[in-house]
Amino acid sequence: MGAALLVGGLPCLAFGTEFNLVEQVAEGGAAVLVTLGLSILFLAVTLERLLHLRTRAVVPGDLVARVQPLWTAHQFAELEKLLADDDSTLARVIAWMVAHRHQPYAVISSAAADIASMELRQHQQKAYALAIVATVAPIVGLLGTVLGMIDAFHVIAYSEGMGNPALLAGGISKALVNTAAGLTVALPALGMHHFFKHRLATLGLALERQVNALINQRFLPQPETPALRVVQHAH
Repeated sequence: MGAALLVGGLPCLAFGTEFNLVEQVAEGGAAVLVTLGLSILFLAVTLERLLHLRTRAVVPGDLVARVQPLWTAHQFAELEKLLADDDSTLARVIAWMVAHRHQPYAVISSAAADIASMELRQHQQKAYALAIVATVAPIVGLLGTVLGMIDAFHVIAYSEGMGNPALLAGGISKALVNTAAGLTVALPALGMHHFFKHRLATLGLALERQVNALINQRFLPQPETPALRVVQHAH
């Protein structure tokens, strides 16, 4: 699968009947093998993030609506079971809030923010490999190109000189395959890195809104009503 990305993504122009893309890539040297490994890493991380960095895994849209009536009715045993069955960041934050519901507002707010922040950082860390691939792949390709050029000129120097331009052109072509391979892997890796970064930021904002709304409703001291203040003043 990684080989298909590496080979299929290279521009296939009409170079002539003797041009063989697979052969050119195979003769690219060790740098192409490293780039191939990076492409496999890119595909593995991308698939894992697409499966696990979903709205359902971070901030399910219907969870608070299911939590509210159970909390209002003080059915905490059923509420804890509901949260335990929901494998999401929001569920774990609410479960901590339920378990420590007798704590003051400041403690609940701070701890909930810490739990949410830690889980979001874990999601971010799992996608960090894409940034590594996007940075390393073009450098590996450039290194392979430089080494290939050195080898091509070395062959020219100790064989026919410039009497056979095809010999130099063939060596340069093989060298440039390394650059093309590196960019072919780096560009989609960079794109997916920014995609997951934006998606995580969006989910983080939604998580923050729902957690803050629930904390303010359940733990923030409610202001006294005017009628109550009048009664107290009369006494």
